[in-house]
Amino acid sequence: MSEKTVEQVIIDPEDIQGVKGALTRYRVMAWVVGCLLVVLMLVGLPLKYIWNDGRVVTWTGVPHGWLYAVLLITAYDLGRRVKWSLKWFLAIMLAGTVPFLSFVAEHYATRNVRATLARSEEAAA
Repeated sequence: MSEKTVEQVIIDPEDIQGVKGALTRYRVMAWVVGCLLVVLMLVGLPLKYIWNDGRVVTWTGVPHGWLYAVLLITAYDLGRRVKWSLKWFLAIMLAGTVPFLSFVAEHYATRNVRATLARSEEAAA
């Protein structure tokens, strides 16, 4: 039996700056969406359903929804540049819907992209 090897992606040297920019955009959106979701779930929903005050839900839920769409776009852009698998992209998508999970997904995505960038810069040298 042979072991499956994971394809190691190498990014063209002229694309490295674009990947770094896409990573920054993704990281910012992951943190913004994650923070909004945490506030919505831990503050907004208790206020709405216990004390009948829906202001926090309105002021965090609507922006979270719109910014989640932007997060998906930035994740797609980054994933396309570093050739993420569909499974990896789906995990990133779902992470924006679970409190605190977007921070975990952002950590692993950043680690993956930085390793890819390091391999690519090493191969270019």
